Amino acid sequence: VQLQASGGGLVQAGGSLRLSCAASGSIFTRNVMGWFRQAPGKQRELVAAISSGGRPNYANSVKGRFTISRDNAKNTVYLQMNNLKPEDTAVYFCNRVSSNVDDYWGQGTLVTVSS
Repeated sequence: VQLQASGGGLVQAGGSLRLSCAASGSIFTRNVMGWFRQAPGKQRELVAAISSGGRPNYANSVKGRFTISRDNAKNTVYLQMNNLKPEDTAVYFCNRVSSNVDDYWGQGTLVTVSS
C-alpha cells in the first residue's frame, strides 16, 4: 500500500503550490480520489475529489482557487493550489474518498501559508 504526498511547503498568502500524490494501484484504480486536509486541532476534511473519469468536485472553501487532476497511467493525483490563504494551512493527504480514519493515510505533506 502506498500513498506518498509531496509538494508542500511554506508560501506567502496569495502564492501557489502544486501537490502530488502517488498511490498504489489498489487504492487508485477506478476509485474516486480526494485531497483531504487536517489543520491543528481540527478534523480532517475533504477539499477536492475527482472521479476515475476526471470529473472534479470542490469544497466551497477552495472552489475557484484549487484544481484537482489525475494521471491514471501514473496512479497519481495532483492538487494545484492558487491564491493560498492562511486558513489553508494544514497537512494535506490524498486517499480514496471512501476511506475512513482507520485506513492507511500516509504521512501527508505540510502546507503553511503565512500572512
